[in-house]
Amino acid sequence: MHQKNQIHIIGSGFAGLAAGAVLAQKGYQVTILEKNDQPGGRARIWETEGFKFDMGPSWYWMPDVFENYFALFGKKVSDFYDLKRLDPGYRVYFSDTESVDIPANMQELELLFEKYEPGSTAGLREFMAQAAYKYKTAMSDYVFRPSHSITEFIDFTLILESIRIHMLKPMSKHVRQYFTNPKLIQLLEFPVLFLGATAQKMPAMYSLMNHADLAMGTWYPMGGMHEIVKAMVKVAEEQGVKIILNTEVKKIEIENGIAKKLITNQGDFETDFVIGAGDYQHIEQNLIEPKYRNYSAKYWDSRVMSPSSLLFYVGLNKKLEGIEHHSLFFDEDLDQHAKEIYTNPQWPSKPLFYVSCVSKTDPISAPEGKENLFFLIPLAPGLKDTDELREKYYHLMLDRFERIIGQKVRGHEIVKRSYAMNDFVQDYHSFKGNAYGLANILSQTAFFKPAIRAKKVKNLLFTGQLTVPGPGVPPSLISGQVVAKETDLFLKKMQ
Repeated sequence: MHQKNQIHIIGSGFAGLAAGAVLAQKGYQVTILEKNDQPGGRARIWETEGFKFDMGPSWYWMPDVFENYFALFGKKVSDFYDLKRLDPGYRVYFSDTESVDIPANMQELELLFEKYEPGSTAGLREFMAQAAYKYKTAMSDYVFRPSHSITEFIDFTLILESIRIHMLKPMSKHVRQYFTNPKLIQLLEFPVLFLGATAQKMPAMYSLMNHADLAMGTWYPMGGMHEIVKAMVKVAEEQGVKIILNTEVKKIEIENGIAKKLITNQGDFETDFVIGAGDYQHIEQNLIEPKYRNYSAKYWDSRVMSPSSLLFYVGLNKKLEGIEHHSLFFDEDLDQHAKEIYTNPQWPSKPLFYVSCVSKTDPISAPEGKENLFFLIPLAPGLKDTDELREKYYHLMLDRFERIIGQKVRGHEIVKRSYAMNDFVQDYHSFKGNAYGLANILSQTAFFKPAIRAKKVKNLLFTGQLTVPGPGVPPSLISGQVVAKETDLFLKKMQ
């Protein structure tokens, strides 16, 4: 069919793998060049001493996005991995003595809300019905638009929908219309924390995340999140995609506005079309001559990034009692931590943190009788990152973790590895060491995001978490599909 069209994709994260598989299915010759020694981008694994750690994403939300993706190739998720719904989805610790489990069942959720705010059931039902409507609207139409310009959105029904799904109203205001209890408000605002801004700055459209969280549930692919990557690699290779590891693109050679060649540490690749699925800012600012760039360094510097993270992968020589697969520690002030991420960026004074204990669900993640722990503290991107600071925050966090769960962790570590800003930059060329891409604030939504199209290079497009539709695993999966469609349209036109 299109055998002459050689498409090269930089990066094998979710967006790169999705774009590659969809294009190869259409008959193009696709090669993915991956800098690291395994595919999956941030969703790599690290195995040591019998422990298996997912290095990046640990939440599996929006199962429909994965089903829809594999269905494009006549497959189902269950052909590749066993998906388990967690119940409770997660636990939230409000203090040393108070925690709440988020049930998988709606009636139980209503009872929980009633306990904190008597009479809140009607409000919860209305809030969740709206969240479901937003999810359906956004996920069926909005997210698959390439967002080249505002004209795609000047469509009367879509303008009406934008008003109905609260595109302009802040999330914090929306939640407080229905609930007054501060703990319930925290529960509903938590999912947007990772989208890159405080709830005051987030469009209320993102209450669709509450539908993803509370109604659709929290899942876990047995074997770990990297199983999704393995499944996507299998699908891509079945379509004929070639994935070359340990190959870092150093330069995109462009002649008269056309990308001709990729210069890598493993030699040169002549190309007909390039998709940048690695860090957009890095590819644009470092691999392309200034005259061909979409944006200036100043533009990038003015972007609002979603948080970075300080992560710890810890393997214990014993089991812990009474903790869940996912736990959120909200025993300190959420607003204060959010300010230290977004308003006055600094290392947080009393950080909230998250702990994933996958060995509660998945026996293969740790040797028998041992525990696999993943700790995460959200941080402002671009901070100074030193070993001393990492160690300081490890103990700050462990003081609280040990006190709240009433058990010792320190002294029981067989494995302990930290991962933060410098590693994100080193491994992924992540702009300012961010972990989740570009913040999803209104001024960076849809056509306000960095464009998927290289305006001065005909045959170059961008995909992934710094462009449409946004950060997170499901959006990256969708981003790859959007870019594949645009690439196909362009190449068909050129024939």
